[in-house]
Amino acid sequence: MNPLANAHRLLLILCTVCLSSFALHGAQEYPPVIEGATAYVYKSVDGVDLKLWVFTPEGASSNQAPAMLFFFGGGWNGGTATQFVRQSQYLAKRGMVGIVADYRVKSRHNVRANSCVEDAMDALRYVTAKANELGIDRDRIGVGGGSAGGHLAACLGTVYANDPAAPKAMALYNPVTVLAPIPSGFAKAPSAVQKLDAMNARIKEKEGQLRTRLGVEPLALSPFHHVSSSWPTAIIFHGTKDETVPYESALLFSSQLKANGVSQYLKTYPGAGHGFFNREPYFSQTTEELDRFLVSLGWLK
Repeated sequence: MNPLANAHRLLLILCTVCLSSFALHGAQEYPPVIEGATAYVYKSVDGVDLKLWVFTPEGASSNQAPAMLFFFGGGWNGGTATQFVRQSQYLAKRGMVGIVADYRVKSRHNVRANSCVEDAMDALRYVTAKANELGIDRDRIGVGGGSAGGHLAACLGTVYANDPAAPKAMALYNPVTVLAPIPSGFAKAPSAVQKLDAMNARIKEKEGQLRTRLGVEPLALSPFHHVSSSWPTAIIFHGTKDETVPYESALLFSSQLKANGVSQYLKTYPGAGHGFFNREPYFSQTTEELDRFLVSLGWLK
């Protein structure tokens, strides 16, 4: 596929991510019922109690364990906190605290994406503030998520990089990371997406629609544009056949991290589409990669 075609595919992130992601997840029971975890209300807003569910390691003592807080995908429009239950259960069996969080979305709460990000940050602040009570080491709290949930997680490490509760690690599954034009002089862009001028022109055409959906200027919530050397280490999982959040966006984001000296690992899955990570053989593959990543950080033995 030529570079211009790749650039046009990347533009799909601006106009189809909401509807496509929601279609993938479909209607879900709300609020979700999650067994085997302890529920906490981390925030009450507009008459809605937003919960997170904590999976604690079996036989946990007073020792403070590392934790991962996950956010579901669904185009900021739908989705369910159950999406990362299996990953959280796995981490709990390995000795970490696994957490899944609810947040407001357009279809249920009539909010824009900026409110989704605010909820995610409040969830992380809650976990950090309650770390001792939850048996968590506040200096080893990571965040993760898929698609729009990956966008929320990425925002917490970029847009909120200077917040006292900023995460120490990221696990991003086909995340939304590019929401504004990329500088034409971006020297580290991979050869697959060299037609940045053409891509940026199309992005600008959709700028009004995206601004309405996000609730703020797109640049404000575009993780790519907020990367700095202080960004936490990350692992990124992405399929090459993703038509909702194109693989080229992962290449660009990975290159931006490298350009800023951030430790990162882009794991590529040839032929995999959007939301691939909860289907086999990909669930096992991505979970094994996540395990190795956390072992490399010293969070798992």
